[in-house]
Amino acid sequence: MGSGGVDLPTLMSFLEQAIGEFPDSRTGRNTRYEMRNVALAAFSVFLTQSPSVLAHQRSMQLSKGKSNASTIFGVNEIPTDNHIRSLLDPVYVSLVQPVFKRVFNELHERKALKALRCFDETLLVALDGVWFHNSESVHCHQCNTQSHRDGRTTYYHSAVTPVIVSPGNARVISLESQFIEPQDGETKQDCENAAGKRWLRGAGLSYVEHGVTILGDDLYCNQPMCELLLEHGYNFILTCKYSSHKYLGEWIEQADAKLDLNEHHEKHWDGKKRMTWRYRFANGVPIKDGD
Repeated sequence: MGSGGVDLPTLMSFLEQAIGEFPDSRTGRNTRYEMRNVALAAFSVFLTQSPSVLAHQRSMQLSKGKSNASTIFGVNEIPTDNHIRSLLDPVYVSLVQPVFKRVFNELHERKALKALRCFDETLLVALDGVWFHNSESVHCHQCNTQSHRDGRTTYYHSAVTPVIVSPGNARVISLESQFIEPQDGETKQDCENAAGKRWLRGAGLSYVEHGVTILGDDLYCNQPMCELLLEHGYNFILTCKYSSHKYLGEWIEQADAKLDLNEHHEKHWDGKKRMTWRYRFANGVPIKDGD
């Protein structure tokens, strides 16, 4: 995060706390690689954002006798990708989630969040879903499914990944994810909207006191979601499309420019010329036809 942010040693200490709770069912001679090395090797892939990083580090280790994995992360022996997967697959996500809150708290204590605040001095938290696994053959009982017209079935894993964003800043702060997966006692397949609500009722509540504005696309712009956000004290900016909000679109098209619309003007200088930005907006717009 730059000046005032969380440095790598501090982040490593947070990770070490979490890794210490990881289960390890290995016995006998099948314990060459410590769980610490396995977990940090996996983390290095995400930190460097390079899928080939481990192969490169192993090559560097062989040719030079040391690698970045050793000097930066303290990983003395680098496991294979398959070995990492087999050891980390049984690790419950609940053991990793506290790291996100520890990072946030550290940034808050160092006052590093101040530079990210905007829109009435709140933190903008964007909710969005992402697929991180899909296959027509490899699947498990926690997969969601997508049926195709030709009879094929795609099995996939996805999650809502909340991040703190700020205009003009390419860096984000990741918060705890909410997985989109079949829920106990539910017959209906899980969806992004339902997972987003679980996050807002759960992990998200701990951030409300810091002043949060939730950002969401058209999928989140419905009355039950808006009511939930208001109930728990969130601010929100949700996008909606005419294709899915037909009544709202009709209302806007029929609105009286003098009676229903407001205008706001701002003057800007881009270094070459002066510009006037004009905003037109309406309050009390109905999301749907009804009460």
